[in-house]
Amino acid sequence: MNTAPASATDSGPAEDHRWLTADEQRIWRSYLHATTLLEDHLDRQLQRDAGMPHIYYGLLVQLAEAPDRRLRMTELAMNAKITRSRLSHAVARLERNGWVRREDCPSDKRGQFAVLTEEGREVLRRTAPGHVAAVRQALFERLSPEQQKSLGEIMQIVAEGLQPNEAGADLPWLR
Repeated sequence: MNTAPASATDSGPAEDHRWLTADEQRIWRSYLHATTLLEDHLDRQLQRDAGMPHIYYGLLVQLAEAPDRRLRMTELAMNAKITRSRLSHAVARLERNGWVRREDCPSDKRGQFAVLTEEGREVLRRTAPGHVAAVRQALFERLSPEQQKSLGEIMQIVAEGLQPNEAGADLPWLR
């Protein structure tokens, strides 16, 4: 979590680095604390209410919003910002629960679709109200409308900066 070693103020090789200022360090640590606590809060709510982690809920939502409740596995990994390996593991668990099924892609023998089942749709229907309430309570009710707008703009800038469009970019869903 610390972005500068204790010796950063000593003379020597550390002088070649541009360490975070005290204000930047405070902001960075606040960001880490908040995002870690928020993800834990949402994970605990979803584990309690539906027996699944937040990442699995996000996958079900992606499928629910997709045409015919189905997405190519590669597109689902891209939307979720996770590696294909992590997605495969998650979909296998969702399949065991009966919430998702895989189908082969007729136009690409190596490709597969993830498809939301009726049971998965029902889990979302039951779980969504509690999840939305948890998100509202943990985030939106703590911020003014202006702060919400600023947070959205800031997160969009950060996300766009970390998701380059050039070929060969090192992005999770390409690994």
